[in-house]
Amino acid sequence: MVGLLRSYRPEVGIRYGLAGAEGDGGLAAALDGLEAAEGRALAGVVVPLVTGPHAATARAIEEAVASSGADVRVTEGLGPHPMLAEVLHLRLAEAGFVRADRMRLISVVAPSTSMADGVIVGSSGGAEAAAAAGVTAVLLAARLGITVLPADLDDDAALTAAVAQLRDAGCARPVIAPCVVGPELPEGRLEELAERHSARASAPLGAGGTLAKIAALRYAEILNALGVETPPSADDLPAPVGSRHRPES
Repeated sequence: MVGLLRSYRPEVGIRYGLAGAEGDGGLAAALDGLEAAEGRALAGVVVPLVTGPHAATARAIEEAVASSGADVRVTEGLGPHPMLAEVLHLRLAEAGFVRADRMRLISVVAPSTSMADGVIVGSSGGAEAAAAAGVTAVLLAARLGITVLPADLDDDAALTAAVAQLRDAGCARPVIAPCVVGPELPEGRLEELAERHSARASAPLGAGGTLAKIAALRYAEILNALGVETPPSADDLPAPVGSRHRPES
C-alpha cells in the first residue's frame, strides 16, 4: 500500500505502522520523531486502512498518537466510498462468481452454473461498520443486478440472518464478499464462515491501486480542511504505473 500510495503522492514522506502493535513495526514507532516540514501546518496525517468505522483500530490509533506526542490528524477510514464497490466487483469477478466489468476490459467469464445469485458484503467492526457496508452493498447491487445485503462478519447471528434472507428470496448460490482490507479477519475465519453457511467467498480487498487512491483522497481532505490545498477528485489523481500494480489501478 505504501508503494502504491507513493505513486499518487510522490512528494510526501510516507511511513506505516500496525495499530495496536508494540515496538518496531507499530504505529507509535512510525510516528516517533515526526515533525512538521517547513511551511506545513502539522507533522503528519494518519490514514486508517479500514473500510469503515472500526472501534478497536480507532482506539489503538488514538493511543499511539497520544503516546508519540506527534502533531498529526487522523482521517476517516477508506469507506464508505463508491470505489469500494468497484474493488468488490473485481474480486468477485476474479473468483469467477460474477461477470467482469466490461468497461475495464477484464477478461473474466464465469460459467453460469457458478455465478452468484446473491452476495453478502461482509464488514468487520460492529454496527457502524455494517452500516457503512450497507452503502457499499447498494452500489454493488446496482453494478451486478442481483440482491446484495450487508452483514457483520463478527456477528454470527447477523450473518445467519442475511444468508436466510437471501435463501428466502430464492438465492441458491450465495457468496460472501468481505469488504475488509484483510488483517481485520483472523486467518481462516472467512473460510470457516463460508463453510458454516454453505456459501462461497471471494478474497478480501487486499492492497490495490484503488484503495491507495482513496487513501490519497483522505489525505488531501485533511489538507483541504487546513486550507493547505484544494482536494483533488478521484479523476484528478494520476494512475500508478508499473507491472506490480493490480488491474484496478
